[in-house]
This record gives sequence, structure tokens and C-alpha cells, in this order.
Amino acid sequence: MLIAGDIGGTKTALAIISPEAGPLAPVAQTKVPSRDYPSLQAIVKEFLAKEGKPVDRACFAVAGPVLGGRVKATNLPWLVEEAALAEELNINRQSVHLMNDLEAIAHAVPILRPRDVVTINHGEAVPRGAIAVIAPGTGLGESFLTWDGFRYLPHSSEGGHADFAPADERQTRLLEYVRAKFGHVSFERVCSGSGIPNIYDFLRDVERIPQDAATTALIEAAPDRTAVITEHALGAGPRSELCVATIDTFISILAGEAGNLALKLLSTGGVYVAGGVAVHTLEALKGPAFMESFKRKGRFAEMLSGMPVHVIVSPAGLAGAAAFGLHNGLKAA
Repeated sequence: MLIAGDIGGTKTALAIISPEAGPLAPVAQTKVPSRDYPSLQAIVKEFLAKEGKPVDRACFAVAGPVLGGRVKATNLPWLVEEAALAEELNINRQSVHLMNDLEAIAHAVPILRPRDVVTINHGEAVPRGAIAVIAPGTGLGESFLTWDGFRYLPHSSEGGHADFAPADERQTRLLEYVRAKFGHVSFERVCSGSGIPNIYDFLRDVERIPQDAATTALIEAAPDRTAVITEHALGAGPRSELCVATIDTFISILAGEAGNLALKLLSTGGVYVAGGVAVHTLEALKGPAFMESFKRKGRFAEMLSGMPVHVIVSPAGLAGAAAFGLHNGLKAA
């Protein structure tokens, strides 16, 4: 059997996968806070000890660039290495594989079921056209798929760290505000779980959007400010004008960068939005503002309006790592 994992800056998901059941039907699975552990090995060891099921191969998706069988996690103080994992699991080194988390999501796209996605723009997919993937989680990930004549091939990217390009006057002021704090401003700084508080702080400090003292205190004291901001923007309770403006700005930036990616790849096969932040802001993504910003590309607005856009609402990174481990040459020890 295979152990598969999706390692993010906030959560780590693990699953034991059997070849018979396939990548979408785990035999056992768990999800734990990543920062509660000193390493991926510690999480894997605890999970396997609890489940008591032997594994003979492993595939893990990690948020960060994988080079030479190792990756320094972008939003975690971890160095993850195939050799160390193989030793911890007591399996052959060739039976362990690390991949970028967005590459893993791309591997999942061809096997997604209808219930795994919510379509926010039906459009018309061109058969075998390129496919774009953008995923706001703790950070911002991007990947894509191209057709090689026989099947879709996933490709990883670090496009989320490209320079943030503001699309309106408010975003220009946001760029100036965040640049004063960080120097370089990537899209990830304003388009991710870690970036939403930067938008909130800007709208509070520069735009002076008001908010009651109780909500402000609650957000400032929260260990995860993004979750509280999102709840006060989209939740069933009273909504904060400042939080609503924060999420509206985030959605506009995400849509603009999704449109940029679609243009660069000519992703006529569709655009997939993934990641935990996308799931938690789904109601906002389904509104008209996302597509308005997505297709605001001048002479190419009509082409973008015809591209299918889907939000992935299932754990696609885990499914993609499992699919690769089962079907892409990763042999049992």
C-alpha cells in the first residue's frame, strides 16, 4: 500500500491508499496542524503507528520547489528529503517521491468527479487545451497541464511569487503599503491566507474603513486572523464593513491573477481554483465580482469569458499525490 500526503503551511493531510480502491478512496486518513510537529517524519510515524497498516511506497506533495529529492517548505521550518523519509519508513529510496503541492493538484484534475468541483463559469472547454490551476492556501500556488498527444502532463510553477501587479487605484495603494513592509511584493503577499491580513491592515490603516472595537479586538487576538476576517465577511452573523472590503479586494486580486495565468497559458481547457482559502470564500467566488475581474483584460475579455472556471472543493493535493504514487512509475518496494 501507499502512503500519500499533502503538506501545507497550515495543515498536513495523510492517507493510506490501496491500489484496489484507488486514489479517491483512502483506506485511512488524517489531518493535523503542521506547526504542531517538528518534521514530516514525526507526523508520518505517528499516523502509521496508530493505523498499524504496512506501506511499501510513499508520495508527498509539499508547498515549495522540489529540487534533487528535497524541498525546503515555503511556509514551514522544515527540510523534507526523500532519503530521510525512506529511512524512517524503512522502504526503498526509489519508492519515495516528493512533488510540489500544485503539481499534485494538477495530477488530480483529470480524475476529479463532478462532486469535487463547483463551476463558476461554464464556458466551453477546448478538447486537449491547456489547463491552468491557481490555489490560494497559506501561500499562493500555481501550476498547469498540457496535452502531450496521449495524456495531460502536469507542470509545477512558483508563479505565486511573481511581482504583484495592481489593477486599480486601491490595489496601487495596497502595493505601496505592503512594499513598505516587505520590500518585494509578490502576489502571495496579497492573495493567500497569509496575505489577507495584509489587505485588512491596509484597509484599516490607510483607507480608514471603520469597524467596531469588539470585532477589531477579536481579530487582533486571533491566532489565525484570516479565519476570523473571513467569518466576519461571509459568515451568518453580523458582517464587518472592513472584513467585507478585505475579502472583496482579495477576490478581485485572485481573479485578476487567475486571468493573467489563463492568458499566459492560453488555458482553453479551463481554469481550476483550489486551496483552503478558495473553499472558505466559495460564496464570494460564486458572485459576479470574480468573473468581472477575471475577464477584465481589454481586447481578450471575450476569450476569457468563454473559458470554463471551476473551484475544487475536495482535497485534490492528496488525491493527486496518491494518483502519482499509484500510476506514475512509483514501484512498491
